[in-house]
Amino acid sequence: MKKVLLAAVFLTGFSFSYAQEAQTKSIDPKEDQDLMTWYHKDFSTTKVYGVNTANAYKYLESKGLKPKTVIVGVLDSGVQVDHPGLVKNIWSNPNEVPGNGKDDDGNGYIDDVHGWNFIGGKNGDIDIDNMEVTRVVAKYKSVFEGDDSTKNKANQAKMPEEFALYMKSKELFNKKSIEAKQSLQTYTMINSIIPNMVKLLGGKPVTAETLQGIKPPTDQKDAIALQVLGQVSQSPEFKGKSSAEFEKLMNEQMKEAIDHFAPQAKQYDLSYDPRKEIVGDNYDDYSEKNYGNNHYEGPDAEHGTHVAGIIAGLPQGKEIQYGVASKVAKIMSVRTVPNGDERDKDVANAIRYAVDNGAKVLNMSFGKPVSPGKNIVWDAFKYAEEKGVLLVKAAGNENEDVAEHLAFPTNFKNVTDEKPFVNNVLVVGASTNRNNELRADFSNFNKKMVNVFAPGEQIYSTVPKNEYKYLQGTSMASPVVAGAAAVLLAYMPNLKPDQIIEALVKSSNLSSENKFPEFSQAGGVIDLKKAAEYAYNTFYNGKSSGTVKPAKSVKKTVKK
Repeated sequence: MKKVLLAAVFLTGFSFSYAQEAQTKSIDPKEDQDLMTWYHKDFSTTKVYGVNTANAYKYLESKGLKPKTVIVGVLDSGVQVDHPGLVKNIWSNPNEVPGNGKDDDGNGYIDDVHGWNFIGGKNGDIDIDNMEVTRVVAKYKSVFEGDDSTKNKANQAKMPEEFALYMKSKELFNKKSIEAKQSLQTYTMINSIIPNMVKLLGGKPVTAETLQGIKPPTDQKDAIALQVLGQVSQSPEFKGKSSAEFEKLMNEQMKEAIDHFAPQAKQYDLSYDPRKEIVGDNYDDYSEKNYGNNHYEGPDAEHGTHVAGIIAGLPQGKEIQYGVASKVAKIMSVRTVPNGDERDKDVANAIRYAVDNGAKVLNMSFGKPVSPGKNIVWDAFKYAEEKGVLLVKAAGNENEDVAEHLAFPTNFKNVTDEKPFVNNVLVVGASTNRNNELRADFSNFNKKMVNVFAPGEQIYSTVPKNEYKYLQGTSMASPVVAGAAAVLLAYMPNLKPDQIIEALVKSSNLSSENKFPEFSQAGGVIDLKKAAEYAYNTFYNGKSSGTVKPAKSVKKTVKK
């Protein structure tokens, strides 16, 4: 679930770095070690809604519990498995001989030593793929809006579910494709006038005084540059920066925006389809599962590597970043998400692969508004439930109520259902380190369909090329919770998914500010130490066997 927050609307703010600087003031976030690890903090002592990682381990160890390794499947864009901050916590398939070109364990996947890639094949790996709405419009446009109006009406009557899917996809396709083109044009234009802005500053810092001293330009590009400078100068990130610092930051942020929007020319291209040539499967055959390759990283593993570090990153060198489950988890990389929307067939197969190869927690930081193959994904959800595997899913980054704007895959077949059709899915919203703005302004929400919130803004973690970076999104909140679940399972391995969910929901640190109780079932942010206490006292009998009591029935009141 990739999100470039700077690129939403230019006038509303200037990237995730804006939020960092707003809190760190003169401290460079790249050097602020407190900020790097804020999401681990103990709320009771710091009043910052962290997840209380260290105290959770202390509590569990005080009970004499010995942890067992928990495999966490990261269904994402890929993971740099040899990253220095991850390499010691990467899962290795014990039944596969590396590099011998054979399927040693007979699971249908050759040399799947650290996981599998369902969006690759003999001809390489998919980087950019369509959005799902593009695929739906491309598939059904000639069926429902072809040249023969009589045939169109007949097909619409004969295929009502597909027609409804097509109409919803068409509406979103038209809206989003236009927005993408306009955004790319906007950021390309701004990028082109960075030299003009630097010239107008004349070597002076970005201050109100400097801007007031600039004479109104007669050149059109300079006039636009001055207007943008006026907006930028309001941002704490840019205020007071030297001319050189300003130029560097602007170049970085415009590159990020352009890199985000440029691929959308393909993502919304009805004729673009890399699947057949690269993967080589029969995409319409949902029963097909033995395709792909063992390229765990893929062309762009930033998102997945960041997620993996949040779950199980280990401090190395001068880096102090560590994952919530760094002491107990191993990461299985299951490449599922391209630069575009994930495909339902791949999601279903990725879930089954991870479950069959021993993962007990799966992190799914992705989502989309339509899902043609939702039933095959729901079957995979059910399969995971039967195997006792917890699925942790990001709520989405559209600042929407997920009951009104679905983010597939969902654990509710209908939004009117009282409860999910499975009991092993945990949906996560993103919180901040600002108590008066606890819900991140991008995070989706719903009292019934979102279970908990967890830190998801200004999250520092591993990225490819052995580096580290701040990212934000519910994509970052979800692995915080996946890591927390892995810790509970490591020390109490017989806990069931619904018991883990109940423990995290019931023990969350509550907040009453700004309607926060209405945003999730928990009404708060998870606290791993409290969840460990709840699980131990409610389900675990204190014996080394790890026997647990049945989960309580959790009654939920939903505001209508």
